[in-house]
Amino acid sequence: MNWETEKEKFYDFIIDNKVIGFYKEPVLLKSGRESPFYVNWRNISEDVYLTDKLTDYLLSYIKYLQLVPDCFFGVPEGATKLGIITQFKWARKNRNYKPGIFKLSMGRGRPKNHGEIKDRFYLGIPNGKVVILEDVTTTGGSLIQCIEDLQKLNLNVISAIGLTNRNEIRDDGKTVEQLVSEKGVKYFAMSNIIEILPKLNPNKEIALLIENYFKKFGVRQIEL
Repeated sequence: MNWETEKEKFYDFIIDNKVIGFYKEPVLLKSGRESPFYVNWRNISEDVYLTDKLTDYLLSYIKYLQLVPDCFFGVPEGATKLGIITQFKWARKNRNYKPGIFKLSMGRGRPKNHGEIKDRFYLGIPNGKVVILEDVTTTGGSLIQCIEDLQKLNLNVISAIGLTNRNEIRDDGKTVEQLVSEKGVKYFAMSNIIEILPKLNPNKEIALLIENYFKKFGVRQIEL
């Protein structure tokens, strides 16, 4: 499969559905950084049709990567829906689709304060070869925590996939790819913000803010 062709369609999907927005007054990210642009997959995840399309793109990407997982798990709570629907569609297409084979798992946004660990943190623990899904990867804090939590349960996390990588350097000088690799997990991104931003043609004022942002935080500089 030629993902380069499919990727262009995916980028059009991102642009057409306004996943990326610009701000003259920087927005505060979960990472604590102030950014002149924001990547927001929430509108997609709130729409049944668009989520169906998104998970089709994701499954195409999985095929391109030649991954054969047993379970998809979305980082709570941003990718919870993504994990559940992708797992459902993946299992339905499998020739071993029958009771007791495929887990439908999700993590709790806030753990319960009682019960066993599996009940406090999860509604169904993943099994087999696990692929972790994340919507937006910035500095990777939530993703790393998710990987560590699953590995504490001796689960086999074979890869992590982000819908969009913001292509930023962490405060410790590492990229998310490097940090995830240190956990023995491969990281892949379906889209990279450095490739998408030029397609959006931001005005000169916003473009300058973005260029300065990447001079400070980017894996490389960007010209718009």
